[in-house]
Amino acid sequence: MRIVFLTGIWPPDVGGPATHGPDFAAFLRDRGHEVHVVTMADQEPTERPVPIRWVKRGRPFVVRYPEVALAGYRLARRADVVYATATYAAASVAAAAARRPLVAKLVSDPAYERARRYGLFTGTLEAFQADRSVRTLPLKRLRTVALRQARRIVVPSRYLAEIAAGWGVDYARIQVLTNPTPAAVHVEPAALPDGTFVFVGRLTEQKALPVALAALAEVPEAKLVLVGDGPERASLQRHVGELGLGDRVRFLGSLSRAEALQQLAGARAAVLSSAWENLPHAAVEALSVGTPVVSTAVGGVPEVVHEGENGLLVPAGDPRALAVALRRMLEDDALHDRLAAGAQPSVASFGREATYGRLETLLAEAAA
Repeated sequence: MRIVFLTGIWPPDVGGPATHGPDFAAFLRDRGHEVHVVTMADQEPTERPVPIRWVKRGRPFVVRYPEVALAGYRLARRADVVYATATYAAASVAAAAARRPLVAKLVSDPAYERARRYGLFTGTLEAFQADRSVRTLPLKRLRTVALRQARRIVVPSRYLAEIAAGWGVDYARIQVLTNPTPAAVHVEPAALPDGTFVFVGRLTEQKALPVALAALAEVPEAKLVLVGDGPERASLQRHVGELGLGDRVRFLGSLSRAEALQQLAGARAAVLSSAWENLPHAAVEALSVGTPVVSTAVGGVPEVVHEGENGLLVPAGDPRALAVALRRMLEDDALHDRLAAGAQPSVASFGREATYGRLETLLAEAAA
């Protein structure tokens, strides 16, 4: 197949979609497919398993989206299928203009993400679905019009599948495919001090890291390593200083996937304090290297992190409950060892070959 892959994020950016992009592109390339990527970026993409065209993310929305759509259209004219993990409006325009089928991978509600970014809505993802205000209606309509064109919509969790079905999208077109575990390679754990927890992801409002820092302040023997970067980094660093946590919190910035896995493998546990989620790659990746997860019970997280089996779950926005869970993970060795033993088996069915093979089949079915 000849595949045009549109995405809004690519390394050196961090986060689940940035991990998925080059990994899946390389998988398709190795299976003999011709893949061309169109992405937005702040700087030159660092991983190039296939040809990449990029549009500067700093340009105004009304400029960069038409550029993405035009680049996608030009490539789609010679392609069999368009695959989009973001920029859905641009992807739908490109696919429709080139008369090519579209497959979309959803990792969130794009209308909700934009409404939060623009300050149009401050509530939860669930509350946003019921919101009928004129401020958010155009974003919702744009999202739904774009996604209705897709022959298949791939989501990583049943949670997001149910939400997407409420947009008027044909449920029969929705396919749940959990994010895959990394390729089966030995991961050498990073040498971290005792009592170290690790967060991997973008430093954004969604991850609610002030909650994690507040919890850390209540557990003096705990330490935290933050792997990733994002718009909240500067404010988080100030907050660390305000809480007097400077010697217990380390910001490592963006790391390669292999390096991030080493940090997770060396941790006492992975920590996720998110206010909302679909199903974060970091949870699956931590479990895949035998590290239990302490997370807020939001979105699709409980579909992978099971209380008392491979991790601990706490309510969102509750630093004290998170602190209790961190303390349990540190002080109860029997609990920690049981959760660690259950980590890898719990994600054994999420293998890279099987998951990407299924996604490859969905692309082929759409192209046919």
